[in-house]
Amino acid sequence: MNSRWNKWLLMLVIALFLTACGSADDSADQAQNQNEETEQQAAEQSGKADGEATFPVTETDAVGNDITLDKQPEKIVSMIPSNTEILFEVGAGGTVVGVNDYDNYPEEVQSIEKIGGMEFNVEKIIELQPDLVLAHESGLGTGEEGLQQLRDAGLTVFVVKNAMDFDETYGTIQQIGKLTGYSAEAEDIVSDMQAKVDEIKEKAEAVTDKKKVFVETSPAPDIYTPGSGTFMQQFLDIIHAENVAADQEGWVMMDPEEIVNRNPDVIMVMYGDDSSVDAVYDREGFDAITAIKDKAVVRVDENITSRTGPRLADGLEAVAKAVYPEIFGEAEQDEEDQAA
Repeated sequence: MNSRWNKWLLMLVIALFLTACGSADDSADQAQNQNEETEQQAAEQSGKADGEATFPVTETDAVGNDITLDKQPEKIVSMIPSNTEILFEVGAGGTVVGVNDYDNYPEEVQSIEKIGGMEFNVEKIIELQPDLVLAHESGLGTGEEGLQQLRDAGLTVFVVKNAMDFDETYGTIQQIGKLTGYSAEAEDIVSDMQAKVDEIKEKAEAVTDKKKVFVETSPAPDIYTPGSGTFMQQFLDIIHAENVAADQEGWVMMDPEEIVNRNPDVIMVMYGDDSSVDAVYDREGFDAITAIKDKAVVRVDENITSRTGPRLADGLEAVAKAVYPEIFGEAEQDEEDQAA
């Protein structure tokens, strides 16, 4: 009896041991599989953090078309300077094979094939065989027929929205980042821009006496200025300045005599070179304007204030320095540096 019991007990122990070994092996296999899955997920997340996008990507453009890119584009035609600046800033500059005739930033665009201005060369764009054509809503009035020819030729055309404020500009940068596979870089750009705008807003709280500003975007005799509903209006609102043309909607032509009557404290010239400033000082009848008396006619680079891209926050800063040099100017920056 004892012998039979011992044999049965031995068999039971062996069976339990084999079961335990099998369970251990299964657990080990399961743990290994889980580790491999975790590592793969981590690698995927790391890739996304480094700017690698998961394709296909689908985005809706400014005319309501859902555009799908099956893979990261390797050749891009940019039809407006703001698109080009975004592409280079996010890291997709190496893919740009065609740009607008007016593209001048960054320097690398000088050696890239030009495809025309508002009236673009359809045949040349087709010859370049881009994976993506980045058009712009502002060019639809004259370019819709040409864009349709590009579509009919089998090219992927994405019409970028005409951003009207900072938030829409941020959205444009993020969207182009997604389309090109550089979402993380686009997010970093937007964050940096937001931080700069917030800093300018904070400094603008020091403004106690609002200055009246006239923004001149073309010289006499046809002097144009931005009124309400424009990007420049938002700039001036942010820095607590008064746009003397705020009672006008959009871009309007203003008579020199009316400018004198509105008597701006600052005149910003958004075209030409330094000689354009001299021409304003020499303009007949303008010697009665406060801006002329106080030598407050300042030229600001129109490219950084009108192109809705990564340099727009720099444009806001340039406007702030032009209007309130005592708050945003170099002298104020020197004091900060010394304090630091």
